[in-house]
Amino acid sequence: MRVGIPKGLLYCKYHPFFETFFRGLGAEIVNSEDTSKNILNMGVKVCVDEACLPVKIYHGHAASIKDRCDLLVVPRIMQVHRNEYICPKFCGLPEMIVHSIPGMPPVTSAPLYMHSKKSLFQWCVSSGSAITRSRSRIRHAFELALKAQNSHKTGIMDQKDITVMLAGHPYIVYDAFLNMDIVNKLKAKGIGILTEEFAPCAASESQVKKLLKKPFWTFQRNLFGASAALYEQKKIHGIIYLSSFACGIDSVVIDLIRFHTGDFPMLVIKFDEHTGEAGVDTRLEAFTDMLERRVLNEDNRPTYGQCLYSRQNPV
Repeated sequence: MRVGIPKGLLYCKYHPFFETFFRGLGAEIVNSEDTSKNILNMGVKVCVDEACLPVKIYHGHAASIKDRCDLLVVPRIMQVHRNEYICPKFCGLPEMIVHSIPGMPPVTSAPLYMHSKKSLFQWCVSSGSAITRSRSRIRHAFELALKAQNSHKTGIMDQKDITVMLAGHPYIVYDAFLNMDIVNKLKAKGIGILTEEFAPCAASESQVKKLLKKPFWTFQRNLFGASAALYEQKKIHGIIYLSSFACGIDSVVIDLIRFHTGDFPMLVIKFDEHTGEAGVDTRLEAFTDMLERRVLNEDNRPTYGQCLYSRQNPV
């Protein structure tokens, strides 16, 4: 059986789990290609106009492999941490895919709660039953998938004389086509990069607890907590926040970070299918030039302490 797994949204964080699980059941894995102009065009053509750019790109990934697989894995991710939720579009993603793209194969639709082994195994039983009814095979594949996921690490830690936090949803930060290869552009300018995975966990949680209300969204918790922690500990000279146009969660998180950091240098770059690379390059150039002048003239250098502690994957 051929199982299709689109390379969009949270594939960058959880692909070891999904691929190892279905491969453990004896399935052949069919991945879409990396995000490209062709993938984007396919997604824009079939997806609703109101969706954000990452969701449109996900539609393109799904459409590109729908004719090459017998089952398409579209994770309806509801929770990664208990009592917190992911973007609402994840909750309805299977229906969006089925009703937007004609000629779809069967699609996984069970809700996915990733905050405990028990709830995660329930998803595996529901989704794996399309391949086998053997609970022991599903259990074995599940254990292999957990092991693969727990050994998977993401994040960028490249500290230099001038270092910025590259913030944003992981499917924007780690998609070189979507973010116009901003990671390599920063490296070419000699700018160091830290991502949320390398913010000290205890410090991040401490900053989140200072909020007047407990975060409802997991992305809100991660991004605000990491940004505030790195700012307070003087690990960074500035923040570059990569955002998708019309993202409701980002509209809250960006204001929270700005309120907490005050006049600390922060550049917000919003992406949609019409974003031009020349405009992004110009803003990036101006921001990095400003950071260089600020460091050289005002001696605003962070003091690096012990090696930062990497946040583990929640699975």
